Amino acid sequence: MAKNNFEQDKLVLISFFLRLGLAIVFLYASISSFVTPTSWMGFVPLFIRNVIPGNIFLTIFSIYEIILSLWLLSNKKIYYASILSALTILLIIFPNISQLDIIFRDIPIFFSAAALAILNYKK
Repeated sequence: MAKNNFEQDKLVLISFFLRLGLAIVFLYASISSFVTPTSWMGFVPLFIRNVIPGNIFLTIFSIYEIILSLWLLSNKKIYYASILSALTILLIIFPNISQLDIIFRDIPIFFSAAALAILNYKK
């Protein structure tokens, strides 16, 4: 019985660290884009800036990132939060692939979100 509890405690801790790591990434990016939006404007794809002004998009996206962070920290329906996190990161990576020297850091973030999804998948 003790071994089973130990294994369960490890899974809970792993989930917590993955959720915390992802939440910190999204919170940092959102707060930073509010403080210095010009530093983040280059990551907004041109096709989006052609539809909506970049500063408005950044504000909306930053609010979305804060909500996603809080969702991850809430530990509610984490499978869906992690899937949304992974999709969000993919949608940051692909349009900015030409800036791989900068966005290469987002690749392990994507895999962290994927690992969290797998960890929280219920059959």
